[in-house]
Amino acid sequence: MTYRYKLALPAVCALLLGLLAACVPVQQYNGLEQAYQQLKTQLTAEINADQVEITQLQGQLKVTMKDEILFPEGGYQITARAESTLSKLVPTLQGLQQTRIVVDGYTDNVPIGPELKRMGIESNLDLSSRRADTVVNYLVSRGVRQSLISAQGFGDAQPVASNDTAQGRAKNRRIEVTLVGPGN
Repeated sequence: MTYRYKLALPAVCALLLGLLAACVPVQQYNGLEQAYQQLKTQLTAEINADQVEITQLQGQLKVTMKDEILFPEGGYQITARAESTLSKLVPTLQGLQQTRIVVDGYTDNVPIGPELKRMGIESNLDLSSRRADTVVNYLVSRGVRQSLISAQGFGDAQPVASNDTAQGRAKNRRIEVTLVGPGN
């Protein structure tokens, strides 16, 4: 080997290792694919009603639920309809042993009203956090492993649509349940 190739060999190896690390292992893909199929079946009515969306990402599976299916307007306590929807997630989530479950809450950019302020919610960040916590508490109360699940609120950060229209604001008010890991 010449000197020039000796210098290039570590760079090529590092590049190949990086590419391999970016690949999702087949076992993880299969586990997440199985979870995807289960959730798609369990949430068919909600998906057809455009209230829930399931997205497969590299090494992740994300279930996005519109806030209106879970919470009353401007509230954070789940409704009976929410319990029905969330209970459909439980069988799949209960079976997970190594997959992290991350519940993220989001709001639009409309300022918090006086009623919520009387309840101690001062910002959209507070509201989104309470909503995510409420979903986590419900799922844990139904048997989802507490050691695998976490909640976080983002308020009006990370919008998926413009907050300039009612339709855009409605899309931004959401809960995302993301499965991260092998799907088992």
